[in-house]
Amino acid sequence: MKETRSGAGASWLIRAATGTDVEDVAAIERTVYTDPWSRRSFADLLASPHIVFLVAVEDAGAVAGYAVVLVAGEESELANLAVAREVQRSGIGRDLLAAGLRSAAAHGCRQMFLEVRASNAAAIALYESMRFLPVGRRSRYYDHPVEDAIVMRAGLAVDSAGTDGPGSHQV
Repeated sequence: MKETRSGAGASWLIRAATGTDVEDVAAIERTVYTDPWSRRSFADLLASPHIVFLVAVEDAGAVAGYAVVLVAGEESELANLAVAREVQRSGIGRDLLAAGLRSAAAHGCRQMFLEVRASNAAAIALYESMRFLPVGRRSRYYDHPVEDAIVMRAGLAVDSAGTDGPGSHQV
């Protein structure tokens, strides 16, 4: 999967992550999250057939964001999504999420779940704009600081070609 996107005067390529991306991904993770995944965790994802690991790479070659989607049968989970602070709100997160939704549908998944901090209004707004709806709450799910998670779900429709069509990730 390779997709070129642009927004806010910049462009980026969304593609499958490789071993050379892991260091940059881990660096973004450390700056964005208070309880980050390790470099080793990201490296281990590359070998799993049940993981869709995508990166957004800017024109200059720098990794600007990433998404990790777990696929299992007809269900998928957005396990991680982050964008480097200096390029947040440029559309990279939306494009990574859209690519993750398409990839999950192409793997035969019919729905995607995610957890998001209850206080993360920007992320919740992004997910709602991509047709995710809240379906539950996990008390004290996050550490550093302790906070509840909102569980959200989006339905995925698969077209006859085995991929989702425009706007088809309906709930």
